[in-house]
Amino acid sequence: MELRVPLSDMDYGPDEEQAALGVIHRRWLTMGSVTQELESAFSGFVGVKHALAVSNGTHALHLACLALGLGPGDEVIAPALTFVASTNAVLYTNAEVRFAEVIGPSDLNISPEDIKCQITDRTKAILVVHYGGYPCRMAEIMDFAGRHGLAVIEDAAHAPGAFLEGRHMGTWGDVGCFSFFSNKNLATGEGGMVITRRDDIAEKLRVLRSHGMTTLTWDRHRGHAFSYDVVALGNNYRIDEIRSALGLVQLKKLSVNNLRRKVITERYRQVLLGGAFPGVQVPFGDTPGEPSYHIFPMLLPEDVNRRSFMESMRNSGVQTSIHYPPIHQFTYYRERYPGISLPVTEAVAAREVTLPLFPGMRDEDVDYVLASVGEALAVARLRTPNPA
Repeated sequence: MELRVPLSDMDYGPDEEQAALGVIHRRWLTMGSVTQELESAFSGFVGVKHALAVSNGTHALHLACLALGLGPGDEVIAPALTFVASTNAVLYTNAEVRFAEVIGPSDLNISPEDIKCQITDRTKAILVVHYGGYPCRMAEIMDFAGRHGLAVIEDAAHAPGAFLEGRHMGTWGDVGCFSFFSNKNLATGEGGMVITRRDDIAEKLRVLRSHGMTTLTWDRHRGHAFSYDVVALGNNYRIDEIRSALGLVQLKKLSVNNLRRKVITERYRQVLLGGAFPGVQVPFGDTPGEPSYHIFPMLLPEDVNRRSFMESMRNSGVQTSIHYPPIHQFTYYRERYPGISLPVTEAVAAREVTLPLFPGMRDEDVDYVLASVGEALAVARLRTPNPA
């Protein structure tokens, strides 16, 4: 069936087309001057000294873990209600993950109280994820991390343009990581950014991003260097100039598009919580700061079959999704960490459904989604409850 309202869509047009063509006409495709321009623009936007563009958000997270020196014997506290890349990046360094609960149905971010419960003498860092672009309780987390000498990595893949107490998300911790995947608020297809205030971390990130080399191809192309040394076991996590050019255009649209996302979110929230949808819960009603409104999560009533609900929405031409199957329940993680139970995380994850949210949605699209929700709830309540 053809979709009437997709889950997400990109705001792309003539400006992105011209940006990509401009790179082709300049005939330099690998990481160069356009990437440097994007890094400068992004660092200025979020108000941080160092911003390094990378090939994707997963690589941003991996570089953050490497630059902080994570390795065998170390543990990182992280949530399970996130995309698997968040914790995969930790495991790539041969460190281990300790999963912490989310706060609950009202807030799907990592619980500061459970972070405190998970600390051991092997804990080296806390990895927070600003779920859906809604800020975690960073003041409390940073205070705890400071008192215990722990590094903090911010997975801000959902949160470009979100801020808390006047500070952009990604700038609170030691390192902030962003994704520019196709469905993100700032989309380049693949790509990402890693940011830090710390000079020492920035230097490690630069070296590790490109094979551990002391100079880049762009430096040698311009005659600024003639050779290079390799000083670390680095990676090829470079972004290319076309995606950097797309990122520059997208960055200019970000604030306006986030405001449109906010309007759509407020409309969803107003109707879903207005009394016509008993049992539906919408998280983040009292979240601190200003979110980026990346996705719109809702929690189904406990007597609603989620699969039936999502099938009914699809039959109406509305795409939905799940954010997320908890990481600790995937086969690989079950085998690596057997016996882990996160009852709060598991309970909210079993009821979560994500509704369409993107800046190009028209008001009539939002109303159609809401009408479809009402119909789907009625259908799904007629069947035996099954959260899967």
